[in-house]
Amino acid sequence: MISVLLVDDHALVRKGFRLMLDAQPDLTVVGEAGDGAEAVRLSAELRPDVVVMDLHMPGLDGVRATELIIGGQPGVRVLALSTFDLDENVVAALRAGACGFLPKDVSPEELVEGVRVVHSGEAALAPRLLTRLIGTFVRAPEPRRSASRGAGRLDALTDREREILTLIARGLSNAEIAAGLGVSPSTIKNHVTSLFAKIEVRDRAQAVIVAYEAALVSPGD
Repeated sequence: MISVLLVDDHALVRKGFRLMLDAQPDLTVVGEAGDGAEAVRLSAELRPDVVVMDLHMPGLDGVRATELIIGGQPGVRVLALSTFDLDENVVAALRAGACGFLPKDVSPEELVEGVRVVHSGEAALAPRLLTRLIGTFVRAPEPRRSASRGAGRLDALTDREREILTLIARGLSNAEIAAGLGVSPSTIKNHVTSLFAKIEVRDRAQAVIVAYEAALVSPGD
């Protein structure tokens, strides 16, 4: 059973999400929070597997709440929600440790699948939407310094791992990378696990941010 904490400042939104999730045999909503501060408190108290986090709330917003939750409970998975598909706060939430992003008008099926995906350790975001979003917003005012800082995280990667990270940042799935390189999907999965450990990221969302910061790819690639 996957336990879920819902965070949104609108009670009707929380009620709708609760109905969607509680209808599933493997999901249960263990609590609701109306703001970021309450989310941090309830997360520590209830220890949910997944927090469904609205990013736009008065007071302590979803980005800061995500950062505090992940800082105190690294095992919690946060699924960020936003009204806008392309929103700088989404990237900020991914930087803070969120494992994925979905629009707030998500269908019941997409929300349920998103919760299951982040709980499994994957990023709940279509790869090409991820690259479009990050390509739009991950732009440092001083590109040379940003690239230097990001590149430092790649020093331990092999040439093949660096190549795979670049392909991930361009939006390719493991299966697509395997087909393009002529190797098995399990081989790619092993490479991905290794490179994630070396650059100290939890999932594809954070890996793509590192690739952009290291200038392996640039917006429009």
